Amino acid sequence: MVDVSTKSETLRQAVARGVVRMKPQTLRLIKANRIAKGDVLAVAQVAGVNAAKRTDELIPMAHTLPLTGVQIDFALDEKAGTVGIQATASTVARTGVEMEALVAVTAAALAVYDMCKAVDRAMTIERVRLVSKTGGRSGPYRRRGES
Repeated sequence: MVDVSTKSETLRQAVARGVVRMKPQTLRLIKANRIAKGDVLAVAQVAGVNAAKRTDELIPMAHTLPLTGVQIDFALDEKAGTVGIQATASTVARTGVEMEALVAVTAAALAVYDMCKAVDRAMTIERVRLVSKTGGRSGPYRRRGES
């Protein structure tokens, strides 16, 4: 693990995104809250937040961070048959929250898959990526082509 004791504590934020692709009829079931296991997006939201809080237990070299916020947002695209997932993680710390945001998106996507697998085993989890980060010595980052 990298020693960050010489770094300053600063406000740090990271945004990550990913997509779960599925059959259009699966997305219609999600929107109508007709998936047998329950409210897919509510469960995925809780899964994402919980995963962000436990990132240091999943990623061996990640630091334990005092998260000040984790927000999970969803964008449903019926035509494309996708659930877009965005996670924003924040902290005031000596190291960034990129891993927490990425883990949150991944766990939320896995929860969507788990909730819906009985009706659509062909779902895919795609394009999990860091979109932006702020704070810290290296300064801001924004992925080209992302709004």
